[in-house]
Amino acid sequence: MHWDIAFSNLDYFLYGTTNFDWHFPFIHNPEGLVASVILAIFGIFGAFWLGLAAGLMRMSRRWWIKIPAVCYIEVIRGMPLLLLIFWFYYLAPVITGQNLPAFSTTMVCFMIFTGAYVGEIVRAGVKALPKGQMEAARSTGLSHVQAMQLVILPQALRNMIPSFVNQFVSLTKDTSLAAILGVIELTRTGIQVDNRETVASFEIWITIACLYFLICYILTSYSRRLEAQLSRYQARDR
Repeated sequence: MHWDIAFSNLDYFLYGTTNFDWHFPFIHNPEGLVASVILAIFGIFGAFWLGLAAGLMRMSRRWWIKIPAVCYIEVIRGMPLLLLIFWFYYLAPVITGQNLPAFSTTMVCFMIFTGAYVGEIVRAGVKALPKGQMEAARSTGLSHVQAMQLVILPQALRNMIPSFVNQFVSLTKDTSLAAILGVIELTRTGIQVDNRETVASFEIWITIACLYFLICYILTSYSRRLEAQLSRYQARDR
């Protein structure tokens, strides 16, 4: 066994060759696990708001609002993430006339791809609530937008937490696809060390798997705690 090789490269798995400054986490050229975490965080943040907008637009009664959202959600959900990454990276320069950085390209792709699934989660979560909720909110004098914002969404989002977490955990693991464009994220560091050492493949990839598991476990643990906290608030309000 060659665990010493995996442990000696642990700092490279974590932040690559970058002189990482813990007081300035948003470094210009992140590498290793730091790059994967940044891709996941910004991907999750962007996907949530994009998906929330798409989901609400899809439920609109105005066709000129609903149709673009339906097209976006259905087209993206029917497309592999890897194809979307290739499409943005190789075809976007043809349209814009300039090459796009691989890191930024994959981050945008993660937002767009996951946002389509979040949009469907939002639509399903709102539709799952009794129709009487909206009617009761409107009867108090609230407009449709106010009722959605103040009454419907707070209840629906609480029920969507498990689905959100599943999708965001999937996104965190999908950040490994950035290695295809040469982004030196966690998987790419594993490939580089494995190619250099050649005798510790098992140990290297077990270490990489454990690092991915750690990030996903932290995310799921936080979501369970958040869900339990919201449930206590709900029970107390009753």
